[in-house]
Amino acid sequence: MPTAPAPTDLNSRRAAIALALALPADTVLYLLLPMHAAQFGLSLAEAGLLLAANRLVRIAGYGWVARFYARRGDRPVCTLAVAAAALCALGYALLSGFWALVPLRLLWGLCFAALNLSTQALATADPVGAAHRSGRSRAFIAMGPVLALPLGALLAQATGPRPIFFVLAAVALLGLAVARQLPSLPHPVAAPARRFRRPGSLDAWSFMEGLTLDGLFIVGLSYLGRDLLPGGAVVVAGLLMALRYLAEILLSPVGGRLADKLGAERLLVILSLVTALALVGFGAGWLWSCAAAIVVLRALQLPLLPPIVMRRTPGPARVQALAARAVWRDIGAGTGPLLAGLLLPLAPPLWLYGIPALLLALAALACGRTPAPAPSLLATPPGKRSP
Repeated sequence: MPTAPAPTDLNSRRAAIALALALPADTVLYLLLPMHAAQFGLSLAEAGLLLAANRLVRIAGYGWVARFYARRGDRPVCTLAVAAAALCALGYALLSGFWALVPLRLLWGLCFAALNLSTQALATADPVGAAHRSGRSRAFIAMGPVLALPLGALLAQATGPRPIFFVLAAVALLGLAVARQLPSLPHPVAAPARRFRRPGSLDAWSFMEGLTLDGLFIVGLSYLGRDLLPGGAVVVAGLLMALRYLAEILLSPVGGRLADKLGAERLLVILSLVTALALVGFGAGWLWSCAAAIVVLRALQLPLLPPIVMRRTPGPARVQALAARAVWRDIGAGTGPLLAGLLLPLAPPLWLYGIPALLLALAALACGRTPAPAPSLLATPPGKRSP
């Protein structure tokens, strides 16, 4: 007879489901806004700024979110974030114009920061099986976008880009029932530290991972493959975006199990080196084979960082350290599209992808050699109770 899941596993699963229900409005907006900017009262440039706004506010606000989350606990913070995410989706359906929509994008950025931090903190609350839990968590999170993107594309093709967000607002509200079952005790936090310190090896790897896989690769795939994709129809684009999340569902749990067996640091180094080779091949012209390899490797790597952070910064510093790594990934992911937009028309793709691939490999090797990271970027006040 199957045994009931442990409380740590159950809490991790619930936080992931809450994020999975809140996330589709954002991912579908990434699909529809560039294609239908005029129907939202935007220019294409304004649409690009709106899509970047949620990441920019996370870079600036992750420290505040981490402190608020640690003080309040998972249940109230995730409940508030899910309700705000539903409000953002409703706004996408009703409001037009840059200045009407940008507050919603900033609000969603803070909501995602809180929900993402909760999924990572709860997955690593128990060192035993943390990598496996982190992989399962990524799989649950990806289920929302992988279903919403193709369905949203079909509905947008039939009715226009607005009505789907009414549906996604209702979907986000379903997350309230899950968020209300999360633990409510606050998390312990570390004593205050100097706010800015030299980045450590995990910071460098997080930055390069965001720069290459969430920035340069995504933009380059669209730019370099534009002549090979059929027509750029919204349904085709939705299916292509959904494939990345499908890879997370299928492969992130595998990455977590491998990390528990082989060691997360060792696996991070191996997968990052192979990813660097795939990026070089991508820049050299083996577009689709290397793109498929990169999608697989990215999904396998996603669950690795939280358990590494947990082991290197145990105790009250864990929540702060998880938030710091997320900031560095967001900085890289925000820089990547800017570099791609500036350099893809000018520089040979082999150089554009080969140099960041080398830097990613060096950052991964540094992670494998470094026994403990230097804390960076964020400071947190002292706390009193543990969950």
